[in-house]
Amino acid sequence: MDIESWRAKIDEVDMRLLELFNERSRYALEIGKIKKRERLPVFSPERERKIFERLVAANTGPLSDAAVRRVFERIVDENRSLEKEVIGAEEQTE
Repeated sequence: MDIESWRAKIDEVDMRLLELFNERSRYALEIGKIKKRERLPVFSPERERKIFERLVAANTGPLSDAAVRRVFERIVDENRSLEKEVIGAEEQTE
């Protein structure tokens, strides 16, 4: 295959990733609602540690374990920020 064919494959994967990132974010928002209702903190370091450990253990490369951790740290951080924004917005309307 030529470079354009490989790029087209990457573009397809990017679209699937975007869909999955948004799906994950919707789930995180639902968890945020539960956390608010049960007065739990948004940040759960033990849960995040388990996420990263599970993903690193499942990693078969070519991404390094450190790269997998950095990518998912960013994803989790963005979901946590989104959760905080929605919880804050809900608090203002109540």
